Amino acid sequence: MSGATIRVVLVDDQPLIRAGLRVLVADHPDLEIVGEAGTGEEAVALVRAVRPDVVLMDLRMPGMDGVEATRVLARGPDRARVLVLTTFDDDEHVHAALRAGASGFLVKDMALEDILAAIRVVAAGDALIAPSVTRRLIERFAAGPEPPRPRRALPGVTDREREVLTLVGRGLSNPEIATDLTISVATAKAHVSRLLTKLNARDRVHLVIIAHEADLK
Repeated sequence: MSGATIRVVLVDDQPLIRAGLRVLVADHPDLEIVGEAGTGEEAVALVRAVRPDVVLMDLRMPGMDGVEATRVLARGPDRARVLVLTTFDDDEHVHAALRAGASGFLVKDMALEDILAAIRVVAAGDALIAPSVTRRLIERFAAGPEPPRPRRALPGVTDREREVLTLVGRGLSNPEIATDLTISVATAKAHVSRLLTKLNARDRVHLVIIAHEADLK
């Protein structure tokens, strides 16, 4: 993250949505809107120009949609951190966004303060894994419409790290993992960090996907 202020780009084809978020963010000195886009193409160009800390990305837009824009940005040289926006029933788009490399997602009817908190979580380098909606969506993502694939191998992962990865896959936070395994929060965090490195994972959402691909339950 660059400096003390979290720099955010808003991407939504509805000007009223962008205006509402802009007004919301203006009341919080640790957040700053550094650009807005109404299409995926505009978003890609803008993000490459201003290099924000977080991209708040709508999914349904004309032309290049949010999923494709997320794929381009998350896998580009800057590996932009994308927090997608969706509606509650838009599960398939969320699955596609997670595959594309999103760091998490928000439901558009969430409380505004929850949206702000989510931006801060993603800017801090973590991923947004809500304990209710996200668990359901990621479970559906793991089942997915794609044909079954071979179980993913976990080279170099210790038995304890496998236990931690299993709990990450269930959507548990570091404090919850610490309680479940009777270890300190710092130790749980260290295990998660090592898993990110060993498995070349983008973030915590990616670890959840890997846990399901490895059939950890």
